[in-house]
Amino acid sequence: MIQVSFNNSVLAGGRARSLWLVVVMFNAAATAPAQQALRNTLANESAAKNNTISLESLPYTFKTGDFKLLLTPSFETDWNDNINLSKSNQEQDFILRPTLQVNSSYPITQANLLQLNVTAGYDKYLEHYDYSNWRVQSGSQLSFDTYVKDVLINLHERFDYTEDAGAQPVVAGSGEYGSAHNTAGLTLTWNPENLNLSLGYDHQNVMSPEGQFQAQDSTSELIDGRIGWRFAPATTAGIEATYSSTAYDQAVLNNNSSYTIGGYGIWRPGSYFNITPRAGYSIFQFQQTSQSAETFYLTTTGAPIVVATGTPVRTSDLNSWYADVTLSHDITRALTYSLSFGHEIQPGVQADAVEDSYLRLSLIWKVIKNLDINSSFSYEHGQQGAGNVSGNLTENFDWYTGSLAVSRQLTKKLRLGLTSRYTLRSSTTASLGYTQAMVGLQMAYALE
Repeated sequence: MIQVSFNNSVLAGGRARSLWLVVVMFNAAATAPAQQALRNTLANESAAKNNTISLESLPYTFKTGDFKLLLTPSFETDWNDNINLSKSNQEQDFILRPTLQVNSSYPITQANLLQLNVTAGYDKYLEHYDYSNWRVQSGSQLSFDTYVKDVLINLHERFDYTEDAGAQPVVAGSGEYGSAHNTAGLTLTWNPENLNLSLGYDHQNVMSPEGQFQAQDSTSELIDGRIGWRFAPATTAGIEATYSSTAYDQAVLNNNSSYTIGGYGIWRPGSYFNITPRAGYSIFQFQQTSQSAETFYLTTTGAPIVVATGTPVRTSDLNSWYADVTLSHDITRALTYSLSFGHEIQPGVQADAVEDSYLRLSLIWKVIKNLDINSSFSYEHGQQGAGNVSGNLTENFDWYTGSLAVSRQLTKKLRLGLTSRYTLRSSTTASLGYTQAMVGLQMAYALE
């Protein structure tokens, strides 16, 4: 990956690195796997945390009165040796990615804050023009906080669009996977003394601009609630429950409802260590609304063709356990790591459901002054088409990906970095296995 970022001088030095870490940590948390409603709960928590960090530490390029605005234009070039995630007939390309990030906030009153954060850009493929598309990155959101006595009310609207097929464990054989999520709703939080109560509702729309994945287009209603008790200043534990209902625009996948109930905990023995375990039971119920499954194959030119099979998708109801343990630890000023592992059921792409177990590890090393080393590793073992009776794409897969980024602050305004990412996917369906490699150079320059 080659990236040239043109940032305002307020992003220079340590504050620029802090902003970059905030964005990386927020995106990782927001995409952490969970049951559908639990996924939304984690996204709400991450967004709230990111808003707090932004207010406290983000620099701004423009300010008038209480209104603050940060503009961060950037330019990035990627090289990818397998853009179509194919086991054979692999295609490589360079991609140009101009991007503009906008972060703004305005306190309407002492207790009411309005925030708008948007990151938009365009992906231009130099050889395979059909892959070119507009992009809105994770983190785009509108958030409003207000209090009614002791109850915090958060109104939010989030939009994210992902175009990186190689970052989706269940996708193979096509590099054109894209999925947009628009989520709007509210969260109520009340913390009388040691009791923690929260209740949230969200309406979510899922849209795919790619024809072979438009069967995912859907609307969902998501409800989550939590009751917790703070046993000590650093320890909170309680019970959480969620409900979700999903209706698809097309009669390919089955409309469904899901329920989860379980326990959670939060342990923060210090400002440098945090662990959040959760575990419980989940139920998926399918309404058998599918009329015909779809499959797709690639032509000799690499264009995907969607074909209706005539066989409806039938999936039995699923009951299973879920668990997630997420921890972060600043061992020293030179070494920070985060670890997440767990088990889940989640909606599929070409199947009603996927049951999987996952592990994610990231490390940040700063052993040499002005030199940062960032590495990550992810593994997922899953069954696509879990509960299949007929019509689902079924397979067992193992998905591995690792990345390494080395960057150095050459001057006060210039930062240079080297990056790489490698992905390996194996499957019981041979044609759905692949490897993908990405390498490059990053440069960032802070303008005065």
